[in-house]
Amino acid sequence: MQKRLAQLFNLRRGELAPVLVAGLFFFCILTALQMLRPARDALGMERGIDSIRWLFIGTAVVTLLVNPVFGWLVSRLRRLQFIGATYGFFALSLAGFWGLLVFAPGVVGARSGQVFYVWFSVFNLFVTMVFWALLADRFSSEQGKRLFALIAVGGTLGAIFGPWLASQLAEPLGTPALLLVAAGFLLLGITLAWWLVRIVGDREATSTQVAEARDDEQRIGGSALAGLRAVFASPYLMGIAGYVLTMTIVATFVYFSRLQMVAAAESDLDARTGLLANIDMWTQLAVLLLQLTLTGHIIRRFGLAFALALLPIANALGFIGLAIFGSFAALVLLEALNKAVQRGLTRPAREALFTVISREDKYKAKAFIDTFVYRSGDVAGAQVEGLLGRLGMALGGLVSVVIPLALAWAMLGIWLGRAQAREAAEQKMGSE
Repeated sequence: MQKRLAQLFNLRRGELAPVLVAGLFFFCILTALQMLRPARDALGMERGIDSIRWLFIGTAVVTLLVNPVFGWLVSRLRRLQFIGATYGFFALSLAGFWGLLVFAPGVVGARSGQVFYVWFSVFNLFVTMVFWALLADRFSSEQGKRLFALIAVGGTLGAIFGPWLASQLAEPLGTPALLLVAAGFLLLGITLAWWLVRIVGDREATSTQVAEARDDEQRIGGSALAGLRAVFASPYLMGIAGYVLTMTIVATFVYFSRLQMVAAAESDLDARTGLLANIDMWTQLAVLLLQLTLTGHIIRRFGLAFALALLPIANALGFIGLAIFGSFAALVLLEALNKAVQRGLTRPAREALFTVISREDKYKAKAFIDTFVYRSGDVAGAQVEGLLGRLGMALGGLVSVVIPLALAWAMLGIWLGRAQAREAAEQKMGSE
């Protein structure tokens, strides 16, 4: 039975324990995030959808300012120390918001809701970025292609469990208590990160993997701004940045289409939160189905290039369908398709791209790409969507933008997949 499961999930000797710990780690992170995300979106809509476009700009500015701070932590602290500092800071921030809601509810209003929106958007990116950076550091390129999709199942289960847990605890404990529960999951994530670093596969682990897993005393060092410089100096990292930028622009089109339809369907804050939570739940189920059945086999059989090109094609087809039918059901299908392919297939493939770069770049350059570049795509997408809306072009205008973007995006994904394969092959030859 165990052998059959290992064959089904592409597991090899010594990999079960690291995969289980990493999956549980991701489960904790996504549980914390998804407990709070529907409330974030609902609070952001309180001053209208146009205000969210400005919140996106604020979030991009904050991520740019935070990146040198994170780079400094990476340079000065050992790996587990800066991971613990990152998660600990966000856990303390949640405790601070809880205290504000409990002891000073009178000051909680539209402005504080916007602050929470920006804070959560930064929190969302950094905690997931640190998780995937640790995985790129802990697993080899070959392991990433086989195992990242399986590990991502833990995150999907957390994304399903988080909204369910929030619905069960909100009434008996009150909404503010959810912040403390989410903080608890982050603290548990620190423990699991420590455990993951120290788990080493047995006889089939290479001497390099054993040394890296056991030796956490050496600081990465370097400059606080090394990640930014590395991105602009490397065509490979610039390619990843371009892929992420294009992906987030298109994802933002989906996001605002969703908000527009939800705003038209419901005007009450609680009703909007519930509707957004239901959409999240169904899309996560679609992600889980894809991860458990096809993802690992698709990446192994067709490679990273195919996996990275599939998301642009799926988005282009989805927007064409949304423009034709224009219904709420079509939107839900588009979002389910987008997230299922993005989280179930493209995200593991995209994270495997980072397994062939240096340890410093895995944390610093990745942080810049996954936070500031990501949020810059949000800003660009939000402004383009708003401009098209003001011009009265709506969905038809979005389709005319998405199609050429998707073609360029798919070509970039194919190039990145092939570049990663070449770099992995060169590193393998160099180590032999």
